[in-house]
Amino acid sequence: MTRSLDRLTLLETFVRIAERGSISAAARDLGLSQASASRQLADLEERLGTQLIIRSTHHLSLTKAGERCLGDARLMLAEWEGFAEGFAGDADRIAGPLKIVAPVALGQTVALDCAMAFQAAHPDIVLDWIVDDAPIRFSEVGCDLWLRVGAVPDETLIVQPLAKVQRIVVAASGLAGSVDGDPQALTALPCAALHPFEGGRLPLTGPSGEATNLDARVTFASNSIAATKRVAIAGGGYAVLPRWMVAEELEAGTLIEPLPGWRAPPLTIHAAFAPARRQTRRLRLFIDAMREALAGLA
Repeated sequence: MTRSLDRLTLLETFVRIAERGSISAAARDLGLSQASASRQLADLEERLGTQLIIRSTHHLSLTKAGERCLGDARLMLAEWEGFAEGFAGDADRIAGPLKIVAPVALGQTVALDCAMAFQAAHPDIVLDWIVDDAPIRFSEVGCDLWLRVGAVPDETLIVQPLAKVQRIVVAASGLAGSVDGDPQALTALPCAALHPFEGGRLPLTGPSGEATNLDARVTFASNSIAATKRVAIAGGGYAVLPRWMVAEELEAGTLIEPLPGWRAPPLTIHAAFAPARRQTRRLRLFIDAMREALAGLA
């Protein structure tokens, strides 16, 4: 084993220990003995001249140097993978792990369908699929890709727009059947709001480009889009939801559009990933597949 490869091996062991929070668990993942994994961690710390992990009887935690090393190590390993792919014997074969964080609604429906189709086309891909609407600390999660609806609050990442989501006002017919296309008529009705996207004032654009701000009487607020949709169906309030998510209910008449032609500001679905001189081919192809899959949501 060359010294350069040995360094990459040490970094891989360190990253796995940091992610698993356990030397023994990381050793099992890597097919090592616990003693061997401990020696590799100690070797890396000796080479870098600093302590990376604080060990206690039942817990491991990263030092400040360890936190910095973790982010850099992930980038170096990803760049090595991207470099090594260019010399693979079978250039058409896509293999390896992909860890994705996706928003809950998309991550259980459209985006998940895309991921399953991608894996079916490339059976050697191993997916780690996490659904979470909350902002994440990318370097701590250690994912390859973060699919995010709305702004990505991390300036260290490369962010690419994938699609825009059209949003409409929907309600149960029994609640909003008499609104008759007048936005201000909704002000007297309860609103089921999805935060943080909605607040007390809701900007709307009409079919001819006219704009208005609706003063919403929020009686139910949630960070769960599924809960907000369920309240709207039950007649607990009108809601602003993605058109793709309520298409079946609109067709069945379970929900109606009390303001036909009016739209809330669209939301952009972004792909966010760590910068690297060479991204792995599997990540590039997955992003392309996701962009194509989400194009129909506009």
